[in-house]
Amino acid sequence: MKAQELRDKTPDQLREELANLKKESFNLRFQQATGQMENTSGMKAARRNAARVKTILNEKAAQAAAE
Repeated sequence: MKAQELRDKTPDQLREELANLKKESFNLRFQQATGQMENTSGMKAARRNAARVKTILNEKAAQAAAE
């Protein structure tokens, strides 16, 4: 997921994307705990994508406050 793709989305779409990423992260943690995880790099990617979405949301909020 690229930052430019996220910047094109509305804040509501970003919040929905963040919720989906948090669910994915939870499912990956659950898989790791039960020993079913095959691709361990998925956890890192989910965490980074969630952070990226939060960053874009904060940028949009700061931009709205400045206007």
